[in-house]
Amino acid sequence: MGGDNAPQSVVAGVRLAVERNIPVALVGHPEQIAACEDATDIASEVVVIVASEVIGMGAEAASSVRKLKDSSLVRAAEAVRDGRASAMVSAGNTGAAMAASLLKMGRIRGVSRPAIATPIVVPGRRWPNVMLDAGANSECSADWLVQFAQMGAIYCRDRWGVEVPRVGLLSNGEEAGKGSSLAKQAFGLLQDETWQKRTRASFAGNVEGSNLLEDVVDVIVTDGFTGNVALKTAEGVARQLIGALLQAFDSSNEARAGARLLSRALAPLYEEFSPDSVGGAILLGVRGVSIISHGASSPQALANAIQVAHELAECDTVGSLRQVLSPE
Repeated sequence: MGGDNAPQSVVAGVRLAVERNIPVALVGHPEQIAACEDATDIASEVVVIVASEVIGMGAEAASSVRKLKDSSLVRAAEAVRDGRASAMVSAGNTGAAMAASLLKMGRIRGVSRPAIATPIVVPGRRWPNVMLDAGANSECSADWLVQFAQMGAIYCRDRWGVEVPRVGLLSNGEEAGKGSSLAKQAFGLLQDETWQKRTRASFAGNVEGSNLLEDVVDVIVTDGFTGNVALKTAEGVARQLIGALLQAFDSSNEARAGARLLSRALAPLYEEFSPDSVGGAILLGVRGVSIISHGASSPQALANAIQVAHELAECDTVGSLRQVLSPE
C-alpha cells in the first residue's frame, strides 16, 4: 500500500517478480489489490495478508507504527518476525519502514544501531560501492561507524561475492588527519585489525565524495546525515546530466542523427545508472531482511527489489551478520 503510485505499481512489480518464479505475499486491502490491472494475472499465485490501515508517506514514523497496529507496514514486518515471510519490501514511508522493522523484527544482538546500506553504481565493475549509513542515523558515534563497516563488508561479500571488501571512511580529504572529530576518531578505530580479521575486510583509509562512483573501495561508511546528503547529491547530478544529454541529442537534425548512432553504445550505460536497476536499499542490523525502495519506484524497480530480498534471504545474510556481530 506504500509508494507514490500504490497499489497499482506494486502489484505490477509483483507480477514481474512472479514471472521470475519468486513467491510473494502482498500486504494490504484485498479489495484495492484486486482492483489493480495486474491482479487477475497473479491471483492464484500470490498470498494476500490483510491489513486495514495505511501509514501515509508524510506521517510521523515511530508514533504511526505504534498507533496503526493493523497497517500494511506493521503487518509485513510481523510476517517476517513470525516466519510467514522471508523478507519485507516497502516503497512506502521510509521512516515507518525502518521503525516497523526495528520494533517488530528487533535488532541483531550486539548491533547498536541498524543502518541503511545503499548500492552506488561503479561504471564497468560487476558490483557497486555500498554506502552506509544512508539516512537511518543522523548523528553517530565512532563505534557505530566501525559496526557499519563490519555490516557493510559482510553484506558486500554475501551479496556480490567480494572476498575481501575494502572499507573507506568518507571524509573531506584522503589524509588520516582530515575530517570532523567524529571522522578522526572513527579513523583510529577502523585501523584496528581485530574487526578486519573478524569480518575478513580491509580498511583502505579515507575516501572523498569524488570517489563515490570509483573503484577505490567497496564499502563507504559515514553518518546517516552525511551519507544521505552525498547520495541525494549524486542522484541529482545524474538526473541533471542525463536530462542535459537528452536535450542536446534532440537539439537538431544532426544531433538526432548522431544520437541514433550512439544509442546502442549508450543504452547499457543508461541501464546501469537507472534507479530501476538497483531496486532498493537494505536496512542492516535487524533480525530480518528489510528492503526500502523509493516511493516513486517503477514496477521494474520493485521487481528488482523483490529479487534482491529473495537472494538475501536465500544466502542468509542476517545469519552471517549474527555470526560476526553477536557476542558469544
